Amino acid sequence: MKIYNWNQLSKDEQRQVLARPLLKDKENIRVKTQEIIDSVKVHGDQTLRELTAKYDGAQIAQLQVTAEEFQQAAEQIDPAARTAIEFAKKQIETNHQAQLPYIQKIETCTGVLCERQARPIERVGLYIPGGSAPLVSAVLMQAVPAQIANCPLRILCTPPDASGTINPYILLAAELCGIKQVYKVGGAQAIAAMAYGTESIPKVDKIFGPGNAWVTQAKILVSQDAKGASIDMPAGPSEVMVIADAQANPIFVAADLLSQAEHGVDSQVMLITLSAAFAQQVERCLQTQLEKLPRRAIAQQALLNSRTIIADDIKQAIMINNYYAPEHLILQVENPEQFISSIQNAGAVFLGPWSPETVGDYVTGSNHVLPTYGYAKTFSGLSVTDFMKFINFQTVTRAGLEIIGPFAEKLAEIEGLDAHKNAVSLRLT
Repeated sequence: MKIYNWNQLSKDEQRQVLARPLLKDKENIRVKTQEIIDSVKVHGDQTLRELTAKYDGAQIAQLQVTAEEFQQAAEQIDPAARTAIEFAKKQIETNHQAQLPYIQKIETCTGVLCERQARPIERVGLYIPGGSAPLVSAVLMQAVPAQIANCPLRILCTPPDASGTINPYILLAAELCGIKQVYKVGGAQAIAAMAYGTESIPKVDKIFGPGNAWVTQAKILVSQDAKGASIDMPAGPSEVMVIADAQANPIFVAADLLSQAEHGVDSQVMLITLSAAFAQQVERCLQTQLEKLPRRAIAQQALLNSRTIIADDIKQAIMINNYYAPEHLILQVENPEQFISSIQNAGAVFLGPWSPETVGDYVTGSNHVLPTYGYAKTFSGLSVTDFMKFINFQTVTRAGLEIIGPFAEKLAEIEGLDAHKNAVSLRLT
């Protein structure tokens, strides 16, 4: 990781150091993704089967996972793995159950009652990427809050392997969360199928989940179409920023950086520390640990997008963090709690040497679906309320209308909306 001294950089150089890797061939991806979406809208399941054969090498007759396949998956899971999945699910449930909103009632003046109530989104679609590892945690992080929110229809799409099957761990996690409708389809075509519906896959109102550039582009495109579906949040490659002082353990710091670097070649990891000597210690630890990683080539490529920044103090380091707005922030500093109020932009924050980002991915109970690419400035991590919407109720008595009505009449006059005024005046005459 290349080292930069923050105070020796110009404003333009500082912005460049914090720049994310540019998405290659962005326009081509947009055009091709729109073509996939249009094909799914017209040809439905036929396109899904053709693209599954093309990209996943699987010939799929029935897109929906059968009850027999769920049963076969359950029989393949060893007891220790089931216990770990169930433990993670319980942790996530405990945290997310506390997020359920309560009914809010407020009497703004005598005879005027305002109330806000939550309702579940009726139809939600969850997306789980394929790849070299079964992302069981991604199932739990989406399916548990959807279940707690009590969304009536919850479906899940994920690409099959070449034999046309879904990883048994994915199916077990889905079943534990009450998801019975799982479909063997991935990529942009899965997003299109959930957004518009096909012969086999029902249309949903909102789509959740991470994915590659094609999936992300598909989510953006369907969310811009009134006939499509809304989405959870914009997303980009995984990222972490670690702020470390002289008390930090360089071995821990290096391990945290590599835990994100191994996600993909477009991941970005950033270290902010207070001395070049500590930065060199971390660099040595990185190289030592890197040699032992099976995904070494991926992590090495990601490190090319990564930076080490030397700051004057923790205050300046947090200022840099707030500008960057990382998906994950790790504070490996003395008494990290004292800096919490200064942190304005981050998807999730991990405090102290015993809080690796890994446990947040799996078992603290916090949600790991987080805004990336700087969207933490305006977006939050996934929660139960993302699977809900809120309705405002208002009750006004005759006495209440006599108090507030004249003000409404005057405001309607100002805006030149006579019918608005009449709806009040006729009641008060």
